[in-house]
Amino acid sequence: MLEQRVPNFLREDSEALLFLPGAGGDTTMWKPVSDGLSHRGRRRFFSWPGLGGAAADPAVRGMSDLVERVVNEITGPVVLFAQSMGGLIALRAAMARPERVRAMVLSVTSGGIDVRALGAVDWRPQFEQRNPGAPRWFLDARDDLSPRLHEISTSVLLLWGDADPISPVAVGRRLAELLPRAELIVVPGGTHDLVSERAGEVSPHIERHLARALKSPAG
Repeated sequence: MLEQRVPNFLREDSEALLFLPGAGGDTTMWKPVSDGLSHRGRRRFFSWPGLGGAAADPAVRGMSDLVERVVNEITGPVVLFAQSMGGLIALRAAMARPERVRAMVLSVTSGGIDVRALGAVDWRPQFEQRNPGAPRWFLDARDDLSPRLHEISTSVLLLWGDADPISPVAVGRRLAELLPRAELIVVPGGTHDLVSERAGEVSPHIERHLARALKSPAG
């Protein structure tokens, strides 16, 4: 009797899926996408201390501490999903654990490169006004990873909407140029809440991306 081979991304013991929110810390942002994916790996939805209703943690003092939290969760093969400024953390985590990050999905990333030079509206003043007691990690972050993005050899899916002033399509195009294995998908009319508002449209692209990126066994 022939053994039936199950695609790697459908195995119960396959890659963990780590979902990172943006600066607002909205842990529900990725759930509509997660619910629709066939990948059977365990899900982990991150929160950021002091943001989005999560309790503050005095041990977390900056972006590097948030990156360390994510990196510490990468104990085996993973797929990283990141929204907006969460993309900065995902990119840094992928650089720290290149052998374990098997694929990435970045939605409307607004950090890691000079987005203002690409026409992005600065979201920080309005965010600070609405969240006066929020930690300043994302507000003060100005990391320019451009010189190092060529180091990320994993396959990256970039999801953008063409109606997003915070992270315009030009940002996605620039990341697609800098990342060696990146594909850019632009959703007409998509806003900064693309993955929650248009989950049904972006999910097939994510399924195709994971099927292609995860077809070979993890290292």
